Amino acid sequence: MSAPTSSEDKPRKPRKRRPYAPRVPIEQRREQLLDAALAVIVNDGYDRISIDAIAKRADVARAVVYGAYDNLDALLTALLDRQQARAFGRLLETIPNTTEGPRDPAVFVSETVRRMSAMLHEDPDTWRLILLPPGNMPPVVRDRIEADRERFRLRVEAWISRALTARGDAPALDPQILAHALVACAEHFARLALTDPGRFDARRLTGQVEVILGSLWPRTP
Repeated sequence: MSAPTSSEDKPRKPRKRRPYAPRVPIEQRREQLLDAALAVIVNDGYDRISIDAIAKRADVARAVVYGAYDNLDALLTALLDRQQARAFGRLLETIPNTTEGPRDPAVFVSETVRRMSAMLHEDPDTWRLILLPPGNMPPVVRDRIEADRERFRLRVEAWISRALTARGDAPALDPQILAHALVACAEHFARLALTDPGRFDARRLTGQVEVILGSLWPRTP
């Protein structure tokens, strides 16, 4: 009869090694970690963001995260700065560059919608945070989003004012009210494009924009 084996005699399972992070330039590593943090927030919300969650998402050890950022606050501040610059910069690019105001507002706005659709397709996670924010969004993030929204609305209002002056329609339409309406509609349809892209594609939206604005704001001869 064989002697009983002790727990020390039993073969031990090999320990799971920490993810190995190959050496990459620090700026590239920081971008990788910011992308991972963004993915955690989009999928799980701000309450679940942590150094551990970011490291797991990026498939690196905690030490790699701390080697790029001093702490979680520094990382989240960098993420907020990056996403704000990306979002607002791209948002301004959706407005065709003109200093005189277009003669055909319907075509102008439909071109803006096409550019917005491309922007949403290229960077959906950023726009989900802005247009479909989680309920636990920190006040500092919400305040930045509201400030950028107002800057964009003022840009639209300035364009409308130029267009109305050029067309002689200034007494009929209020640039401030119209800007609020257009921005609100743009945000609404952008949410639909993010949540139900199969039904609300860019071609359908731009076609309807031209029809609606063409009725409200007829073309000049």
